[in-house]
Amino acid sequence: MDDLQHLFDNNNRWAERHKQQDPDFFLGLSRQQAPRYLWVGCSDSRVPANEIVGLNPGEIFVHRNVANLVIHTDLNCLSVIQYAVDVLKVGHIIVCGHYGCGGVSSAMSNQELGLIDNWLMDIKDLYHRNRSLVDGQPTETQRLDLLCELNVKTQAANVGHTAIIQNAWRRGQKVTIHGWIYSIQDGLLRDLGVSVSGQGQTSPIYHL
Repeated sequence: MDDLQHLFDNNNRWAERHKQQDPDFFLGLSRQQAPRYLWVGCSDSRVPANEIVGLNPGEIFVHRNVANLVIHTDLNCLSVIQYAVDVLKVGHIIVCGHYGCGGVSSAMSNQELGLIDNWLMDIKDLYHRNRSLVDGQPTETQRLDLLCELNVKTQAANVGHTAIIQNAWRRGQKVTIHGWIYSIQDGLLRDLGVSVSGQGQTSPIYHL
């Protein structure tokens, strides 16, 4: 345990800072959480949701997985979305990827990595469908960056295709889905311009 003591020390300092700024901070957190946002992001340790957008604990509900995927058979992700929409009543769902994503990079290769190969199959399919566009980029970095962007747009669309969101829109609940991407090199977010706030912005095949 001694080799992890610094984490407890960090925690004590972090808690003390918050209590000095607001003595009732943790009391308020313990009573309820009322975030306005759901963040679906990558598990990458360099992409911490709260810090990137400058929000405190309790202000953003977070789900993270390798390469920020929204797969329709992933009950973990779907449960988070359902709870965020039906219980917490979030108004915004942000799907956020990042440039240089290791998961996306791995999906572009033919290297066998193990169990994660199955998880990344959706990105391989995405690459296959857009191969001429992606491979037409002049550098390897640009090819990876483009596929990272395409992945975010696809996963944001997947959120809007779920029965959870379709039902929320049908009952008049205001939920907007956004696709963003983060650059680790400069710490800045970029909006990919794929915001969707109603059933009319999705393909009719997905309408319930």
